[in-house]
Amino acid sequence: MFIKFLWTLETSVKIMNFKKPLTNVLLPGLAFVLVALLAASCSTCCKRCCAPPNTLTAQEKAGGWTLLWDGRTMTGWRSPKNDGFPTRSWRINDGVLTVVSSGDANAESRSGGDIITTECYSNFELKADFMITPGCNSGIKIFVQPNISPIDKKTGKPTAVGSAIGLEYQILDDAHHPDANLGRNGDRKLGALYDLFPCDPNKIVHPPGQWNHARIISRGTHVEHWLNGHKILAYDRGSPAFREAVALSKFRNIPGFGEWPEGHILLQEHGSEVSFRNIKIHVLPAN
Repeated sequence: MFIKFLWTLETSVKIMNFKKPLTNVLLPGLAFVLVALLAASCSTCCKRCCAPPNTLTAQEKAGGWTLLWDGRTMTGWRSPKNDGFPTRSWRINDGVLTVVSSGDANAESRSGGDIITTECYSNFELKADFMITPGCNSGIKIFVQPNISPIDKKTGKPTAVGSAIGLEYQILDDAHHPDANLGRNGDRKLGALYDLFPCDPNKIVHPPGQWNHARIISRGTHVEHWLNGHKILAYDRGSPAFREAVALSKFRNIPGFGEWPEGHILLQEHGSEVSFRNIKIHVLPAN
């Protein structure tokens, strides 16, 4: 349309006996104007959509998002076992929250232990960046119940040491951690609902050293897992399929597993290094 407009103007000018083609006169100026408009548009877009790590964009602020981690302190987080924050295993450096390796990627919450939010949540949208390392194992859990005893990962029986009970968005180096080949149909791979449902096998995963973006949506009983902009799993807590999966899992002996009305959000310490940043939450209306 723009070229057609120029051609029409040029034809009109020729009829009026202008000596130079109109395009020779207008195009340089028009190009300058277009570049200036594009630069202004990009600047406005960046201010609206982009922000430094661990801060909110103007769009997020307007949409009701809040920071679940401030990027500097452990305000709003604690151990599932007490009101304090673990003295080991967690490090804050340059706006990145890292669970430090204990040297054993199979050691579930045996060093400093997991951390959970001080608040409980039910209907929400959660998003976080995470970075895996070779052979790592970790997770983001929702509806966490710190008063329920951890269970042995093999027998499913209560145990004194282990990760707090909840629904886990699995974080794993699928290529090098043996858990990727355990469970059923890939339900222990990155992005899966751990030990219950596998996620899309065609998921896009950025390799160790690069940031991935997780998103979890919980509305009523419906939950979705997203990874790097793509929905990779959806399930309904309490549905026949969900209860069947629980009955086949290591959580089968926990009454009403995963059907609690609310719970904490957890970052897992599993003996290997994984980093987090940009942890944000949008609390949704109950209905």
